[in-house]
Amino acid sequence: MNVRRRALGQHFLRDPAVAGAVVDLVAPTPNDLVVEIGPGQGALTGELERRAGRVLALEVDGELAARLRPRFPGTEVVETDARTWDYGALERPPGGRVLVVGNLPYSVGKPILMALVAARTAIDAMALMLQREVADRVAAAPGSRTYGSMSILTQIYCDVRVALRVPPEAFRPPPKVDSAVIHLAVLPAPRVALADERRFHVVVRAAFAQRRKTLANALAAGLGRSAEAIRAAAEAAGIDPSRRAETLTILEFAALTTRLS
Repeated sequence: MNVRRRALGQHFLRDPAVAGAVVDLVAPTPNDLVVEIGPGQGALTGELERRAGRVLALEVDGELAARLRPRFPGTEVVETDARTWDYGALERPPGGRVLVVGNLPYSVGKPILMALVAARTAIDAMALMLQREVADRVAAAPGSRTYGSMSILTQIYCDVRVALRVPPEAFRPPPKVDSAVIHLAVLPAPRVALADERRFHVVVRAAFAQRRKTLANALAAGLGRSAEAIRAAAEAAGIDPSRRAETLTILEFAALTTRLS
């Protein structure tokens, strides 16, 4: 494995049964465009090429990209960084969907996920392999220890579930941790109506920046407001300001953002 691959924490999927199960989650048809992130050695690429109308494979490693092109002539292999690629420019094929599938490198899984969620209006569904800990955080429910800003800022735009658990032996080289595949179905509109989406993001991130503090104290520090003003806004939204951020639902965060705006 070269230096860049080690830096990315890339482990190549080698189990064809797992590859088939991942692709089944989005069930591509000849009408669909599929974007594959991190094709690596092509475990998913062949299955996608057989089933989808068009496949774009985004690979940051030039050596791997060069090896993939002759093996998968029906796939457009693009040498690029998936963290910054313009997903929002994707266009739906007539009568079809835009799907995203990928085995995301552990070290950059979170920024890639956030880039995809930001481009959600161009995407219909996703099946993404992540470190199990990260997958659990994305799908976490309020009140759980893993529930945080990433949970909320994904779930407000997508239905999310952990669909598959994947053991280390399914990869080459085997990672030291388990992996999981999350399925994301993009909602036609945010789960809760937001007057100011940017402000909602700021409030959520501030609330979890110091998650051991009460909601009032965390937001006062994160937003540069007085604790008294935060308490008043929380109480006006029907929320006890002594609660902690991980106990609030998406709907409560939306109501609190309205009161803070």
